[in-house]
Amino acid sequence: MAVAAVIAGSRSFAALGQWAADAGPEALAGGRLVIAIDGKTVRGAKDKAGMAPHLVAALAHGIGAVLGQVAVDGKSNEIPAVRELLKAFADLAGAVLAIDAMHTQHDTAQLILARHADYVMTVKGNMPTLYKQLKKLPWARIPAMSPVSTDHGRRARRTIKVALAPAWIGFDGAAQVAQLRRTVVTKGKKTIEVVDLITSDRSASPATLAAWVRRHWHIENKLHWVRDVTYQEDKSLVRT
Repeated sequence: MAVAAVIAGSRSFAALGQWAADAGPEALAGGRLVIAIDGKTVRGAKDKAGMAPHLVAALAHGIGAVLGQVAVDGKSNEIPAVRELLKAFADLAGAVLAIDAMHTQHDTAQLILARHADYVMTVKGNMPTLYKQLKKLPWARIPAMSPVSTDHGRRARRTIKVALAPAWIGFDGAAQVAQLRRTVVTKGKKTIEVVDLITSDRSASPATLAAWVRRHWHIENKLHWVRDVTYQEDKSLVRT
């Protein structure tokens, strides 16, 4: 498709964005194009020093289309690579970008907002002040939505609570905050994970926000897994 688009005169990612929008409801979540960004190491392509190429990709939810990818500088990490990837998109108007906790950074948030998009970010200990602020919110008094899903012998309950972001949080563009509790029972074994979230979207419902977060992991099974298992990328020795 990319070749056909270029032959037809396209010179930006806008053609792919329109294709994603036209691909049907399964390409969208809450009426928005949602893009997951995550990194992957090509483990088989280590050099003599034991360093393997690490790539960061942007994947459109639902349809599994890779919209862009950059290599991480061997002397750096994913954070500047993600910002380089975002700069390749001249305009992401109306899109939502889901990024994990490593990229919950003021500069990254500003870059997303400057491209007229919204973000959904996970908050962990790398942002200690924000992390503590979210933990202190009165979550017990906030109504919850708690859907349950069952598949492959696993039962999962995802309880999400969403509230307007207090003005004192001070994170760029923050509009809503959320707490997501995942309770998973597999073969009688229960695991519980609690995740704090922050988003610049002012109108996303709890159900929509939960869908964005859940579908963020499509990048693992619709991209990383396919590259590892189907294309056996980790056996590749190519490192250029």
